[in-house]
Amino acid sequence: MPRMLDVSDEVRAEIGDEEADRLLAGETAPGSYDCTSCRTPGDSEQERTSTVLFIGDETAVLAFAHSGCLPSQVVQVTEEQLRGAVKSIAGDTVDLEPDRVVPDKAVPEQAVLGVTSGLVLIGGELHPALVVEPTGPIARPGTSGTGDDFLPLLIEQGFMPLSELSAVPPVLHGWSVLLAVGQLHAVLQPGSDGGRPVAWWQAHQPLQVTDGWRAAANKHQQVLMFAAPAGSIGRQPREDLLRDALDKAAANGQLVGSALPLAGT
Repeated sequence: MPRMLDVSDEVRAEIGDEEADRLLAGETAPGSYDCTSCRTPGDSEQERTSTVLFIGDETAVLAFAHSGCLPSQVVQVTEEQLRGAVKSIAGDTVDLEPDRVVPDKAVPEQAVLGVTSGLVLIGGELHPALVVEPTGPIARPGTSGTGDDFLPLLIEQGFMPLSELSAVPPVLHGWSVLLAVGQLHAVLQPGSDGGRPVAWWQAHQPLQVTDGWRAAANKHQQVLMFAAPAGSIGRQPREDLLRDALDKAAANGQLVGSALPLAGT
């Protein structure tokens, strides 16, 4: 029986026309599956389903997602992340290394970005948020100064200075948050000359998020990203304390933010 599958042009280009046609005809596609984004059951015979191809350094894995959770796309990951994805798709336990990340290639190598996920209440509704704070000052690429240009660099990319968290910040088109296999993989930024998006921030290993955070992300189809200079937020053990720190940073003119589409590649 033909499946209700979406196979994007980029996925078809990677797997070939023959395999894509076999999927669409239902020869190789599963009937039921666990969505690679929200991890709830799906049925490609009953609901629109996206094909998501994870490509590592040497291998590739084809996964499936509700079309409302993820579009059909190719996701570039490290071989280590791909092994973790395979374990997670198979239902195995994956050991995760929390909150250790690699910085944007455009910033000095010594800069490390800390990322915290949490739910933020705005306008009476909970929104999924990522809070990005470097471990130290970030200089503008190509300079050797001791100043901190982290926020100016983000503002130049389109992030908005925030004086308070009374409203959801505007959407920053071209950027997106990659949530796959039920875990947080990366923040993507536009590629050069309109090419495929590239990772601005990428986890060493996919980061676990709470069920509530993931549900809110799938509901809104976007994630709020807030960024602040080193030392302005800190590691907060509870979401209410994180919100207090965000409010303080905003009041002090030390916060920028935008709404980033969920997996908008």
